[in-house]
Amino acid sequence: MLSWWLFVGAGVLILVACSLLYNRLVKLRNRVDNAWSQVDVQLRRRYDLIPNLVATVKAYATHESETLAAVVKARDGARSAATIEQQGRAESALTGAIGRLLAVAEAYPELRSEKRFADLQEELARTEDKISVSRHIYNDTTLNYNDAVSTIPSNLVARLTGLSARDYFQAEERSRNTPEVKW
Repeated sequence: MLSWWLFVGAGVLILVACSLLYNRLVKLRNRVDNAWSQVDVQLRRRYDLIPNLVATVKAYATHESETLAAVVKARDGARSAATIEQQGRAESALTGAIGRLLAVAEAYPELRSEKRFADLQEELARTEDKISVSRHIYNDTTLNYNDAVSTIPSNLVARLTGLSARDYFQAEERSRNTPEVKW
């Protein structure tokens, strides 16, 4: 009779422990989702700035249509990325295209002195900083979640419930540094 109660007690204890581990994993997963939504907000803000920047440059640099088209294409590619890995590649391409657009602006002194262009460039720089902070928070949150999903005993609960590690949001090596434009 006593062994039966020990068996039931151990079963209840295991069930409670698994429930606590599962709840912890769900909370961590929700934090990752929330952190990604913050990155997404900043990326959308960046996407909204790009048409205005392109239109301003277009008014002064009409024969730079290839560069302008590359920026628009890179923006569209970034907006349509389906996974975080694809988003990282698309953002790298977009960063490169924006860098080339800003480099084009160097050849047009009247564009550089245009207040609207300077304001847009400043807003873009602030947005890039916010993206960087959001990306850092997302990757830290993802690290905590991935650690929980990968370590014993929570990895057993994760495997049973279908929870798996998440991808980090990484820029490609060539776009880690934003090109500097000298005025």
